[in-house]
Amino acid sequence: MSDTTIAPPAEAPTPPIPVEAAPDAYISPADAPSWDTLAARFRPIFARIAEGAIERERKRELAYEAVGWLRETGFGAVRIPKFYGGLGATLPQFFRLLLELAEADSNVSHLFRGHFAWLEMRLNLPQPEVHARWFPEVAKGTLFGYAMAEQASLAGNARLLRENGELFVDGVKYYSTGTIYADWIIASVADGAQGGASIAVPVDAPGVTRIDDWDGFGQRLTGSGTTRFDRVKITEDQILRIHPRRPGSSERPGGDAPATPAPAGESATPAGEPRAPGERLSYGTSFLQLVLLTSMAGAARAALREGIAFVLPRTRTFNRQAGEGRPLPKDDPLVQRVVGKVSSLVYSAETQVLALAQHLEDLYQLAQHGKATEADYAATEIKAYQTQQIVIPAVLDATTQIFDVGGASATSQSRQLDRHWRNARTAASHNPAIQRERAIGDYFLNGVAPGLWEREKRQAEAAREAAEPQDPAAPLDGPSAGAP
Repeated sequence: MSDTTIAPPAEAPTPPIPVEAAPDAYISPADAPSWDTLAARFRPIFARIAEGAIERERKRELAYEAVGWLRETGFGAVRIPKFYGGLGATLPQFFRLLLELAEADSNVSHLFRGHFAWLEMRLNLPQPEVHARWFPEVAKGTLFGYAMAEQASLAGNARLLRENGELFVDGVKYYSTGTIYADWIIASVADGAQGGASIAVPVDAPGVTRIDDWDGFGQRLTGSGTTRFDRVKITEDQILRIHPRRPGSSERPGGDAPATPAPAGESATPAGEPRAPGERLSYGTSFLQLVLLTSMAGAARAALREGIAFVLPRTRTFNRQAGEGRPLPKDDPLVQRVVGKVSSLVYSAETQVLALAQHLEDLYQLAQHGKATEADYAATEIKAYQTQQIVIPAVLDATTQIFDVGGASATSQSRQLDRHWRNARTAASHNPAIQRERAIGDYFLNGVAPGLWEREKRQAEAAREAAEPQDPAAPLDGPSAGAP
């Protein structure tokens, strides 16, 4: 996988999933559609989405129509195997499409994050019954949203209730990206002594409320607000996965489960740590991060495109009218320099995200053929962290410098040119790069696999909390689950 690979601490690795375990879910590059076929199918839709992007942003109009167009053309089934009615695209093909969608509107590419992440992890698990249940539905247009995170003041409140042989979900989730547009919600909940569970809830179930109350200055159209479950009745087949209590985790006062169960589709334990029975290696974190980075790179592409469109018809550079020996803005060396710099930053960002997509594809293929090792998963996650260190500053720089092609008129609300920086800055804040930068150094200096340092810190905090007297009347609180 890499010329420089440091093995994580010695633990018994969890065997990867060979293709023989679920052959119908395997996506072969040899059987994938051609890029030209995929581009011809989706580019007309991307163009329609781009046409309305500024107006949607200006009015804060949720992208229901855009999502409907994508649903109708089968975008949600790009990574569904052909056997189940999907397109069977490879990971590089998928992320290349996502990059073009992000250029059209990075809100729209981002809101599909949970949908594709959950499906990707299903592809990597030997669950033919799950594949048969959900993949054909997705091929018909079904979309999933994620409801994983909770605000600090409500940490651990969402839980699965087992009462007299019946199951109910109760609690509040935040950062519920994509749920407003979805048909089903994938949520993580506490499950008493079991630890945690991943569940699927239809959005029209009695007791489900989706609220567009996300107040960030970016990603305003991703539907990343509140999801409420008020004693929503579910059945056993809606429990997708049980996440055993993690080693070293503490119970909340009264015996409740940990505040933040493992997200659906991700390994409940980072690479290099002891795993509970049934837990498997996953590139879920890298995939989720790459969706963010791809959306950011697409935003930078759009900023460049709109910056060029702004310059071409202009006859004045700042306060200097063209003529009498003064060049048109498009011929001004300083304007050309800005466009040259921004285009180079955009090239760097898009090159990095597509390279990481290929790394994920390589790992997927290794795993499907029974050859992936724990060190491969750790090395790929480090590559995702490294990509973050390159893409984030490049995109933020590009979406800032593009304003230097013109004067104050570039800041007009009618252009919404600032939306690209706002969306990129917000996406970059979901998984702080400073934490990942430290993890990269720890990996290369000390051989510590990604996630291990943070887990050890949480275990130490849990041990300290357990040693302190507990006030049974105190409100439940805990660390924020963070943005998805």
